[in-house]
Amino acid sequence: MTRTLRAAYHLWIMLAVLGCAWVLSAVTGTGLLTDSAAYPVIVSLLLAVGLYGSTSGIDLAEARGDLRTLILAVTVGVLAKAALIVPVLWLAVREPAYLILAVAVAQIDPLSVAALRARSRMSERGKTVLSVWSSFDDPVTVLLTAYLAPVALSALDGGADASALPVTPDAYALTMLGNVALCVMAALAWWALRSRRGAVGSGWRAVLRTAVCLLVLAGFLAAATAWGLMLGVAVVGLFYRPPVLVPVVGRVLTAAYYLALVALGLLLVDGVEPGPGIALGAAAFAAQMIVGWLIARNLDHYDRVSLALGQQNGVTAVVLALSLQPAFPRTVGIVAPAVVTVNVLHFVTNELWNRRQPAPSAGPPGARPRSASPASWVIRSPG
Repeated sequence: MTRTLRAAYHLWIMLAVLGCAWVLSAVTGTGLLTDSAAYPVIVSLLLAVGLYGSTSGIDLAEARGDLRTLILAVTVGVLAKAALIVPVLWLAVREPAYLILAVAVAQIDPLSVAALRARSRMSERGKTVLSVWSSFDDPVTVLLTAYLAPVALSALDGGADASALPVTPDAYALTMLGNVALCVMAALAWWALRSRRGAVGSGWRAVLRTAVCLLVLAGFLAAATAWGLMLGVAVVGLFYRPPVLVPVVGRVLTAAYYLALVALGLLLVDGVEPGPGIALGAAAFAAQMIVGWLIARNLDHYDRVSLALGQQNGVTAVVLALSLQPAFPRTVGIVAPAVVTVNVLHFVTNELWNRRQPAPSAGPPGARPRSASPASWVIRSPG
């Protein structure tokens, strides 16, 4: 029982934060939160930080071994999951504009996956596939949501272009050029600032180099926030990795997640739709079971089932809900119970699945070894 409660720690915290924010909103009244000029800026910044943190935790050396599987997962997989969710969402909501929520909840939360790695019995290969899948499907989901939002908005009665999404769908080519420019500038800055082999690693020069690295990164995040360069900031996270961020990236992402949850809870004052939300969450989890099982066909049985049960929603799904709320007023009321449903289903199914497995041991050769407990965020500085 103690182990189960400890494993559910993340779930209890999520429910507590949402519940407290909801009560606060009911007492103080925060219905006009989305009308604030700072609202879209904060949402965009949370999105940029979340995407950078997602990709900066990827171990590229491990990812190369299953590159084909990972490419399928973050392209065909995201689209297939959204397509499987759409019919259920249509039956639950009966409003075409809100089918965009199928894309918003199709991603897997990398923060939750990182926490899961330490206690999972999956092989290192299976953990890597799940970690990289959860990190790379975030930018894909964000871009799909941003570029489908105007189409969905046109189907909404009385809809207005009030989305807080930072990407500009009507200027696709210009946005893509901005993403490329951001990546090129970040690559040049990293090449110029990173420590060379044999260079002095301490003293005022190292401190100055670290400070400049962080300032430049802050500038890139600000640019991504201002001009919607979300794909660019996700790619930057693959190589621009100041070593000083290694111990704090996880904490920063956790803070961003809880801040987004607080905002989500505050907006629940406008109402909650548990029926459509539970249906959306259940459909998202079922879609991952189908797509994950098919895509992971080259993994062993244990990893394949664990990957099929790997759906979790976190900072990206929450921030996308916040970004869509100004234009689609029912979004938060549907997505909040959907996120809770997904995470409850993940916890229950994984607990049941793990209890069916024999305890790992260092017994006969060839037996599944007990997984080591890697750090939640493994960031290796190239060069």
